[in-house]
Order: sequence, then C-alpha cells, then structure tokens
Amino acid sequence: MRKIICSLLVALSSAATVAHAASPAIAPDAPDRHVVKPGDTLWGIAGMFLKEPWRWPEVWRLNREQIRNPHLIYPGQIVYLEDFGGDPRLRLGQPVRLTPRTYEEPVAEPIASIPHKAIEPFLAKPIAVEAGFNETAPRIVATEEGRVYLGAGDTAYATGVTERTEIWNAYRPAAPIRDPETRQIIGFEAEYLGDLKLVREGDPATFQVVSSQYEIGKGDRLVPARPPELIAYAPRAPETQIEGSVARIVGGVESSGRHNVVLLNRGSNDGVEVGHVFGAFLAGKLVSVREDQKVENYRLPDERSGLLFVFRVYDTISYALVMDAKRPIEVGDRFRNP
Repeated sequence: MRKIICSLLVALSSAATVAHAASPAIAPDAPDRHVVKPGDTLWGIAGMFLKEPWRWPEVWRLNREQIRNPHLIYPGQIVYLEDFGGDPRLRLGQPVRLTPRTYEEPVAEPIASIPHKAIEPFLAKPIAVEAGFNETAPRIVATEEGRVYLGAGDTAYATGVTERTEIWNAYRPAAPIRDPETRQIIGFEAEYLGDLKLVREGDPATFQVVSSQYEIGKGDRLVPARPPELIAYAPRAPETQIEGSVARIVGGVESSGRHNVVLLNRGSNDGVEVGHVFGAFLAGKLVSVREDQKVENYRLPDERSGLLFVFRVYDTISYALVMDAKRPIEVGDRFRNP
C-alpha cells in the first residue's frame, strides 16, 4: 500500500511539473503580427497573442537576469508570432513608417510593461510608512489667515522641518492596516494629498502649496519629495506557493476593477517580489442545505475574479495593479499563484 501511495505522489508531482512547464497557449484570434504603437504595453501586446498575457517573458525567451531587466521595444517595430509545433515565440521585425518620417532609430520612449500612469503616484510617494510616522514627520501647525483647507498658492507653516529639500509631499496622518485574516496590524499607510514648496526655513518653516490632489490642512504631515524608482517590470509567477488576502482597496472605494490598485497582506517576508503575478479569487461561500431534519454544509469552490501584478513590496504588505477583472475585487478576496 505504501509503495502505491509513493508511486501516486511521484506521478502527481511529475504531472504538476509538466503542467507548469507547458508552453503558453496562443489566443484563438491571435494575429500573425502587430505594429507597436505609442500607448501600447508589453502586457497588452502579449494579450493579443496569448491566452495568459503575463507569460510574455517566456515567449520572448528571456532568462532570469533578463527578467529582472527585460529588453525594451519601441513604437514602429513589428512583433511577429511564430508557432514551433505548439511552442509559441514572439520576435521583433524592422520598424515601419508610423508618420511621414522614417524611423531609422528607435524613438525616445520605449513601450512600458504595464500602464505606468496607473502606478506612478505609488512609486514616488511613500504610501506605506513606519509605525512612528505620525510622531516624527514634520507637521502643519498653521495656515494662511487661519484657513481650514489649503489649495495651490496658499501658505502653510510646519514644525519639525530639518531638511532643506525644496519640494515636499503632504500626507494625512498614517492609519493602521489590519490583516483581514487575523485582524492584526501589519503596517501603516498615509494618504498622499499634494506637494508644497519650502520658501523659508525656521520653526515653524513656511511652505507654499504647489498642487493639491486632496484638501490640505492643519495636522497633516510632510515628507521630502523623492524621485520615482525607474523599474523595468517583467511579470512572472512566484517560484514558491504564496497565498493571502486583499487587505485594502486603494483610493477609498469598496471594490476594485481593471487598473485599480489593491493592497495585499503579504510582503517580502513572505517571498513576494516586484513582478509577481497572482490570481484573485472570490472565496467560496459556505451554504447550508436542510433535508429530512438534517442540515448539510458545503463550501463552494473559489471563483477566479482577475489577475494582480505586484509593483511595490514592503516587509509585510505589497501593492498590486489589477490587470484583468471578471468581477469587482473586494477586501477579503483571496489571491494565490496564477
């Protein structure tokens, strides 16, 4: 009996390996080629050719080092699909004429892996902050003429400013992030409000509001502005099994759709890396059926609801962009390897 069980385990392990190693499937209506246009993304282009667009690095035949810094393509170049007996490959052709000028050299802006505009605010702004953020960050203590809220051009006064950085980001006081599974605090998050310019040092220091995404007022915190990280994102499945739950929908909404950002309750401590792709699932509900004075309980299977692309990782949490969504993704929804 023990020998039979061991044989079954080996067979299942081999089958899983083969399934994981299977070549990406070609989309049923895949074109033979595509001329790259401004605004295209590598994910979007791959979606024209593959059923699983996140697997485009495999089809480009990128090795592990190239995955971390993938090659770039440019508008005007042609992407060709080649099928080697069920083993699809994408290759680049020579640029074509997109405007009256001929592209002898690639244009300045390469095609991004994913829509950068959707995640840009989260790259330059420290959304997740340290536990002592509210106590240590410079704080707005007064406003021009006692105004309750400030907009562009208004003046604010802040205490605790020790750096001479010219541009600062304003944030609401940080709020705790709770794990939907354990209800334990797993991090702190501060909402970005706008940018201010340091116009006079001192304590309090004088600032002028440059721009405001939301209303800025007394009690809000300031952080020196930092340039965004320039990362070449390449999607891939985690090498180990990782699963967890959606802890928050970023932006103050109850559910998330395509190109919205969600916060996950797993981070680098759990093996999550930038570029990891997860499937999002609606947890199966528990249903009860009463029959002949007897109640039977059944757990329905999880239902796939979309794909999540991790673009920023902290120790215990990470931020992911919703790339595909069959239904709204909500707090408490599960995620795991695609």
